[in-house]
Amino acid sequence: MKLSELPNIGKTLEQKLLNAGITSHEQLSETGAENTFLRLEIEDESACYNMLCALEGAIQGIRWHQLSKERKDELKEFLRLKRM
Repeated sequence: MKLSELPNIGKTLEQKLLNAGITSHEQLSETGAENTFLRLEIEDESACYNMLCALEGAIQGIRWHQLSKERKDELKEFLRLKRM
């Protein structure tokens, strides 16, 4: 399965993931949304909360809007702590 076939992953984000060395859903899942985001952020200054949620949704196989409130809060906290 191509990365762009996952929920939330379009051709542009797929290319960014490939550039960051993430080539499969399995690798994305093993790396996790937070660590994948850190890899993407090195090359992409536009990396943001929505991208982080998109990654988590792709891992879970759902649209990012359907992430639980608890998981969204965890991702917000990750970004808050990272930016300190």
